[in-house]
Amino acid sequence: MLFVVRRNTSPARETDPKKIKCPAALPWLFLFLIASGCSTQPIQPVAAPNRFVNIFTRSDGRYLHFYAQNLQLTAITTTFEMNFTNMSSRAHFPLTSTLAAGETVEVFTLEPIDDQQPQHYSCINSAIIGSVDAVHDDTCIYSLPYAPGNSFRVSQGYHGRFSHRGPDEFAIDWKMPEGTEVYAAREGLVVKSKDDSNRGGPRPEFESSANCILIEHADGTVGIYGHLQPGGNKVKTGDRVKVGDLIGLSGKTGFVNGPHLHFAVFKVRNGEERISLPVKFRTSEDAGVMLEAGQKYMAPANDWPQARANLFPTFGKEAKSRAGG
Repeated sequence: MLFVVRRNTSPARETDPKKIKCPAALPWLFLFLIASGCSTQPIQPVAAPNRFVNIFTRSDGRYLHFYAQNLQLTAITTTFEMNFTNMSSRAHFPLTSTLAAGETVEVFTLEPIDDQQPQHYSCINSAIIGSVDAVHDDTCIYSLPYAPGNSFRVSQGYHGRFSHRGPDEFAIDWKMPEGTEVYAAREGLVVKSKDDSNRGGPRPEFESSANCILIEHADGTVGIYGHLQPGGNKVKTGDRVKVGDLIGLSGKTGFVNGPHLHFAVFKVRNGEERISLPVKFRTSEDAGVMLEAGQKYMAPANDWPQARANLFPTFGKEAKSRAGG
């Protein structure tokens, strides 16, 4: 669900009430695209589940300074679209900026052109979890996100015709019964955990109803585990997980035509768009496998200790010590 907040000001130093628009049909991952409100002061940084960024302004008598404050425990990327009359800015719009966890930065300023004439501006701001600077570590081999010894068929793979297009082109769906245990495929920080929806069906109207878990990896990319069972998440925002940790239960919430687990790794392009990335998995038969639709893959019996050993170097010595290495 994308909440777009539009702030209109006339003149620029007077504030009109916020106006909120909620577009109806949006891809289900965009549940995590949160556009900000505008205020005149920063607020205490907290992990705000329904608000990603606080936008506030300060005037020094001539310049109007716009600030962005990240309210999350992880990086967010925010994009500004501006329209203004009798004002100028050195920034070029749309303007996109990535903020570290809890960071507050000045993103741009507006200046009057003619002080004797009214000045007006309107602003649309959107934000999404993730960083534009993330670069996937292609040496990482992902564990299959289900228990060792279990096998499931890929019902939709990369470039799947049903729904794996655009930002979801490199997603994987495994057909599995509701309530199947889901495990972390890669170590990281839980940056979103939603399991309060019980809605799902084969129509786009259900896109924003998917339960899911987002885990940020050491390279800044984010893994998403989607369509999870209501009330089934075993982790919360802020938890750190290791490869093979139980994180949730599979389900059929959101835009689905049956029970399955959706998984993808992505980085962001701007405050509204993400890019899914192709990744490789370790199976019982081989390592570094690109999964294909229609094929069944078994998780190796000894996968998790091996996966932790391979992934820990990206987290440094402290991560190795947690594994006893």
